[in-house]
Amino acid sequence: MPPTISTSGTTTGPNACGGAEGSDPKAASKLGAGLYVVATPIGNAADITLRALDVLKRADAIACEDTRVTSKLMGIHGIHTPFVSYHEHNAAKMRPVLIGRMKAGEAIALVTDAGTPLVSDPGYKLVRECVAEGVKVTTLPGASAPLAALVLSGLPTDRFLFAGFLPNKSSARRAAAGELKGVPATLVFFESPNRLPESLADLADILGPREAAVARELTKLYEEVRRGPLPDLAAHYAEAGPPKGEVVLVIGPPGEEAAPTEADVDALLRDALTRLSVRDAAADVAARTGQPKREVYARALELAREEKP
Repeated sequence: MPPTISTSGTTTGPNACGGAEGSDPKAASKLGAGLYVVATPIGNAADITLRALDVLKRADAIACEDTRVTSKLMGIHGIHTPFVSYHEHNAAKMRPVLIGRMKAGEAIALVTDAGTPLVSDPGYKLVRECVAEGVKVTTLPGASAPLAALVLSGLPTDRFLFAGFLPNKSSARRAAAGELKGVPATLVFFESPNRLPESLADLADILGPREAAVARELTKLYEEVRRGPLPDLAAHYAEAGPPKGEVVLVIGPPGEEAAPTEADVDALLRDALTRLSVRDAAADVAARTGQPKREVYARALELAREEKP
């Protein structure tokens, strides 16, 4: 079978590493210059592709978030390629350095601590600048925590939205949930296990009894997926406390819910105004109902004036 050339510029086939007879084996195995975005396992070290292992071995350098984390995985697979530290704190400084090396003919493999690079990490800025500078970029797909959680959730997969991490503070989290309430898709979030009980309570209050799943420690020894309506999950973790391990939260799409009436909005506003300022009450009710913030705020001002003696 003759060798084939992949779109990444690497040669595959029986002579991929050794080259043709009489040629320089080292030159034949050289990767084309550019950025190789390489997915790594999210837990089980065996969840890495043969192509990824080949590129990681033959790259001139591996750009990684934490060299300690990456060195463990490379050690398991017998890879000794040099590391270059690339993370959110040094990214602006390192991008021109890496691009300069690639323009000089080097192949740089970009990895994250776990999973697919660029998903909730600063790697996209490196890709963007490579594209702007005419540096070749290719990807080696593989493990991804959001996709793994989605397929295990038992929820609709035909349309989904990955929304990254939820905000830390309850008010901002509730507002974010309100903005996403009407999205006709399954929602996927990363979440800190320490915040999970409070986040589930806020989401249950804003999104209602939607079906959801909490997936943790995916592909690891203690992998667990707990499924149920949001209020039930919120009650479970309120009693059990924060779980251990990394968490992905999956929430089903909205059902056919009736739009709130003006009376419904007024009732919610009157209740919220007994506990919150006008601005906060309006933000909370807008998140609950999905109504425009400006309209709800204007109505909250009217109700607040009516309540004054």
